This record gives sequence, C-alpha cells and structure tokens, in this order.
Amino acid sequence: MAKEVAGQLKLQIKGGAANPSPPVGPALGSKGINIMDFCKQFNARTQDKAGKVLPVVITYYSDKSFDFIVKNPPIAVQLLEASKKKAGSAEPNRVKVAQVTWEQVQAIATDKMTDLNCFKVESAMKMVAGTARSMGITVKGKFPENVE
Repeated sequence: MAKEVAGQLKLQIKGGAANPSPPVGPALGSKGINIMDFCKQFNARTQDKAGKVLPVVITYYSDKSFDFIVKNPPIAVQLLEASKKKAGSAEPNRVKVAQVTWEQVQAIATDKMTDLNCFKVESAMKMVAGTARSMGITVKGKFPENVE
C-alpha cells in the first residue's frame, strides 16, 4: 500500500554541507523529519557537487519517513560562476556587471534542461539569457542559428 504524503518542503542547501543548524534543522524538525538522517543522506548524494547551492524538494509522509530530489544549481548561480562575479547588478537596467557568451549560455541551458518547463534547447537558452539580463549580465554576440 502506498504511503500517505503529508507534504512537501523546498530548500536550497550547499552540496555536501547539510547540517542541523538553521535553516535545515528548524524546517525539518517542525515537520517531524529525522534531521540527522536527512543530512547524512543529502551529504552522501551531493559529495561531487560540494559547495554549490542545490535546490532540494523533500516529500515527507505521515509515518515521518521522507524522500528527496536534488535538482541542478539555479541558473543565477551558474551565471555568476560563468562570469566569475560574486553578485548581480543592483540596477540591471543601467549598470551591467559582466558578459557571458552564447556558448556559456548553451552549456547552462543544457545542464538545467531537466528542471525547466521547455522542450527545446533554444527555449532554455532564451530563459537563461532572460535571467542574465535581469541580473545585469550581457550576452555577447547574436543568438546562434542551429542549436542542438
């Protein structure tokens, strides 16, 4: 018989660095989830992505058990990594802080495809470019014609 889902919880945690301190501990503890068990499983699963911010969706059940899905790093984090900046612009419409190439945008789009609600890489690239624009990052060149 299937378990009864009690709810879902979404957090953003650095890979390999989950610990019971806030925000993880209070968020899980209030739902009755075993905090140390989650931290051990999460850290084991995300050792290869240590230090990167990873969104995680935790589904918890009425018997206090849980499952979780680790997603790819957010587009904004990947753009900052690609442009080697610490933060986006405070005024993105006036002050541009960095530039990225369409090749970098395509790499981010293909990496993030599983988490986005689009079917073609071109659409994903436009979404990534839009995020870059809202962060004050310009995309160099013109949109590539044939993208696979």
